[in-house]
Amino acid sequence: MAYTTINKSKDHFDGKIYLGSSSAVTVTGLEFQPDWVWIKDRDNGNNHCLVDAVRGVGKYVQSDNNSAEVNNSTNSISAFTSDGFTTGTGNPANESASTTKGFMSWNWKAGTTGSGTTTGSGTGKAYSYSVNTTAGFSIIKFIGNGTAGHTIPHHLGVKADFVIIKGLASGRQWSVGSSGLGWTKELFLDATNAANTSASPWYDTAPSSTVVTLGTGSNGNTNDETYIMYAFSTKTGYSKFGSYTGNGSTDGTFVYTGFKPSFVIIKNSSNAHNWTMIDDKRLGYNDKNYVLFPDLNNSEPTTSESDIVSNGFKVRASANGVNQSGNTMIYMAFGQSIVGSNNVPAVAR
Repeated sequence: MAYTTINKSKDHFDGKIYLGSSSAVTVTGLEFQPDWVWIKDRDNGNNHCLVDAVRGVGKYVQSDNNSAEVNNSTNSISAFTSDGFTTGTGNPANESASTTKGFMSWNWKAGTTGSGTTTGSGTGKAYSYSVNTTAGFSIIKFIGNGTAGHTIPHHLGVKADFVIIKGLASGRQWSVGSSGLGWTKELFLDATNAANTSASPWYDTAPSSTVVTLGTGSNGNTNDETYIMYAFSTKTGYSKFGSYTGNGSTDGTFVYTGFKPSFVIIKNSSNAHNWTMIDDKRLGYNDKNYVLFPDLNNSEPTTSESDIVSNGFKVRASANGVNQSGNTMIYMAFGQSIVGSNNVPAVAR
């Protein structure tokens, strides 16, 4: 049996760095047309910028706050292209002063689109989606119905392991659920809070192979409000969503993913600490895997907390956000296995 069905992760996910400019910037070199782009200015304290093809270009939300969706292509992405995207001229997607480290963009492919009516308890509401079943990723825009047991089709074909929901109205936090946390709990991507135990977000129900079940929480299911959901399923050799226990040592926990990570997000779910993110582009070698913070608009610090290795990541810091002793850390990771389908080693890239 093949170890993985994904020989080349760059067909589905890749990171790109670009420099800011007073003019629009066209980012190229992806091996797909992106459907979800997450951008962060590394030089300046500008907000994160998250744009997806389901909501449309120009419309962005910011992971570091609970603000409403902004519709302004001048400050966002003005077009998706066959191998990248084009920015506007203003922040948070562009900034003429960001020419030292520039911007980091993380890019995912979804692709197959459709629409329908939500299911489960209460009144069915309209939803639309874009999905990549091969890579286990879908984008769903839906309308809440305010009824516990409201179910949102995710179209992944297998159970979702990690779910992020953002209400597009002002004041709606980023609700995060994970199989590494359990579906009786909720985290907020825009906040440092420890995990909250409540039936409000997920109705104490794990996602099935077809739907995500919602409670009555305002961050995910207020009647007639519009939400965006990003749903992920584990794909051996490409993506993994789980948890580990911190040991409080600079010789920290090794987390086995089964592939070399290209992108990792970590959150201490036991205590109030920042989310952290690393990737293989900034600078992309060990002891220089600089962190960024999804819940902060900070510029990039010269802080490295984890090594990226061929089959996982190794925590190299005692920092409470990634390694507080006895605390549970959840993570999401994407990357490239050295073994392809039919157990054939993948070509180095």
